[in-house]
Amino acid sequence: MEPQHAPSLTFADCRAGFWRMMPISTFVFVFGLALGLAARETGLAEVEIIVMSAVVFAGTAQFAALDLWGAQVPLLPLLATTLAINGRMLLMGATLYPWLRLLPPGRRYGAVALLSDANWAMNLNDLQHDRNNLGILVGGGFALWTTWQAGTVAGLLLGAGIPEPATFGLDMVMGCFMLTMVLVGKRNLRRAVTWVAAGVTAYAAWRWLPPNTHVILGALAGGIVGALWLERAPS
Repeated sequence: MEPQHAPSLTFADCRAGFWRMMPISTFVFVFGLALGLAARETGLAEVEIIVMSAVVFAGTAQFAALDLWGAQVPLLPLLATTLAINGRMLLMGATLYPWLRLLPPGRRYGAVALLSDANWAMNLNDLQHDRNNLGILVGGGFALWTTWQAGTVAGLLLGAGIPEPATFGLDMVMGCFMLTMVLVGKRNLRRAVTWVAAGVTAYAAWRWLPPNTHVILGALAGGIVGALWLERAPS
């Protein structure tokens, strides 16, 4: 799909995107709370934990980093792990390029500063259905960021809460949300094969390869299928 006009990115678009994303952001608050609790146990200072959440803003990668944190931090394994987890952001940003390229550079790169799984999925679905604005990407990203910070601070202040979200099945919320984004998108054989390739590869990597490699390998497998099997432009 090649859009002909630059997407809308007004304050009204961002405000609407903020409130659209707020329901799913409540679950992000829970994970932020769990991160605050887990980070306290590593011995990090409260200000360091807050700055990490504000600047990094990558929940899964932050949890993985805490698992490796200690008196001696293994720098190379830490870098490899966070790269494996967050490498998907490169592919996610690339899927938005047909629309982002029509924006001035400052607005283009500013729009992806708060890119995450949920606002990317919702925005891509909007764009593919001719809702040509980036409000959910920017406003929704800000909603996710603010609730993540609030959750982190709450975890630090409370010192107790939900140390293991998986006990309540809350860890499945984001996965189920992403699955709905797949199902409501355009359906054809190419997309089905792409998702199957990504899923099978991710499962195999999760089963037999080192932790967290399934994220980037699954994304690469799906991306390769999509790159080799291009959609025909409408005549």
